[in-house]
Amino acid sequence: MKKTTGAAKAPPAGGAPTAQEKFGQKMRELDLKAKEDETAAAAFSLNLPYISLVAFPISSEALKIIPEAEAREKKAVCFYFAPDDIRIATPEYSETLNEFTYQIGEKHHGKVQIYLVSQHSFEVALKLYETLPIIIPITKDINITDEELNRFQTSIANLQGLQALFKNVSITDILTLMIAAALKTNSSDIHVEAEEKGIAMRYRIDGELHDVANLPKDQWKRFVSRIKLLAGLKINITDKPQDGRVTLKLTSSSIDVRVSTMPTTYGESIVMRILHSGSKGVTYDDLGLRGEAYERLRKEVERPNGMIITTGPTGSGKTTTLYAILRTLNEPGVKIITLEDPVEIKMAGINQSQVDPSRDYTFAKGLRSILRQDPDICMVGEIRDLETAEIAIQAALTGHLMLSTIHTNSASGAIPRFLSMGVKPFLLAPALNAIIGQRLVRRICESCKKEVQLEPEKMERVKSLLGTLPEAEKKNVNMDDLHFFVGAGCPTCSGLGYKGRVGIYEIFTMNKEIEQVILSTQVSEYVIQEIAVKNGMVTMVQDGLLKALSQITSVDEVFKVAE
Repeated sequence: MKKTTGAAKAPPAGGAPTAQEKFGQKMRELDLKAKEDETAAAAFSLNLPYISLVAFPISSEALKIIPEAEAREKKAVCFYFAPDDIRIATPEYSETLNEFTYQIGEKHHGKVQIYLVSQHSFEVALKLYETLPIIIPITKDINITDEELNRFQTSIANLQGLQALFKNVSITDILTLMIAAALKTNSSDIHVEAEEKGIAMRYRIDGELHDVANLPKDQWKRFVSRIKLLAGLKINITDKPQDGRVTLKLTSSSIDVRVSTMPTTYGESIVMRILHSGSKGVTYDDLGLRGEAYERLRKEVERPNGMIITTGPTGSGKTTTLYAILRTLNEPGVKIITLEDPVEIKMAGINQSQVDPSRDYTFAKGLRSILRQDPDICMVGEIRDLETAEIAIQAALTGHLMLSTIHTNSASGAIPRFLSMGVKPFLLAPALNAIIGQRLVRRICESCKKEVQLEPEKMERVKSLLGTLPEAEKKNVNMDDLHFFVGAGCPTCSGLGYKGRVGIYEIFTMNKEIEQVILSTQVSEYVIQEIAVKNGMVTMVQDGLLKALSQITSVDEVFKVAE
């Protein structure tokens, strides 16, 4: 008998499976069966229904309820959909899924039931998305009609009555009511804070925080999950700060809301900043500039190059002032580019760029890119370091008008701040056009304005400050007949006595004397302030007192922010 040599021939293609293949297939089936049994047991322990989707007929209408990208992210797929019955399967159940499914039920007006499925079963369902020609995305915008807004705003009489209104609305309507009340009261920020025994809700109106409602603590998880879901934040992350954005799609317009969350002792603090449309923003004439300061700054703004710097603490209106100047300069033949952190108000006709330090896109790197875009006017949100300062100064010296902000307490403090960064004095002196120091004070409500008598000590303080005014301003003030006003509180101002805000300013422009001080070794805020006052600068507190004499604000407001 001849022995055969070489490799054994493989069975012909399409032939019967070998014993080894049959054994492997059987083991896979047993493994899948075991995993299905484990999932069924887990479902029982979680008090959830269990289902296998391997042979379940899932309709395309059901799949479209949750788009594929979101299904993979949330680990949830809709496998059955009827007008009043929505069934969603997940391989990994968590508490955060309840809010997600709740929103689906609200949107489609049906009751949602969550089922537990195995990972294999879930992947079988995900493959069915390949059969869908179109997947409809879920928008993160909040659609509010003017009718809904008006319905809530009509029922809002004042801040004190909001507590009762919030108690009588659903979680879905709380956000609409919150926005409606904020818009009616001209609030800039909504603060929602978890406390030990409840949820504190506060509005920032004209720079002041006001308590408006205290909600039950048991609503917290559902409420915060809804806000996070709409703002595109991760619902399950509660121990790290997050930032997001949501757009309110009103019938006639849209409003952006910037959402910030931060972990606190009893939960999280959520702040929603309402960013109004750029087309309705403050103009140059609305800033509250007056007299010589108005004319001086107008002249510097019209120059083709140099730096205009605004100074002041956070929340003093620096960016608003820069936006007002940009609106004045925004003409068809002018190229304007801004670099901001973040871009809060979008403006037509202006190229706005947002820095992102996490991607190494800083103010300095962004400013270098801006200058390669051949702009006429640049605006940098803030000068924080030497590199940004040097690039901005070089731009101002080479034919660009540069607008920016710097954190100091007064206009005269900006120059020592630049020098402390390491800026070369011989470059800074010719680059600066004007420096603006500013604060915001509340306007007296016109509907409840009344005259008030100041205490003798306070009146003496006022007269002392007004007595050092420049002659051009002093001649318009009768020091023997000073009248001041306050707001008594009425329904128009929600009982606050104030409605709206206005800026108080000190503005000095460069001159030879200040340039000599910058180039000397004896640079100090006090010396620069003296020179600026000698050259006719009205200080912030003096500007505020002149506005108080004009019945625009109160003496207490001025002293609170400027003295």
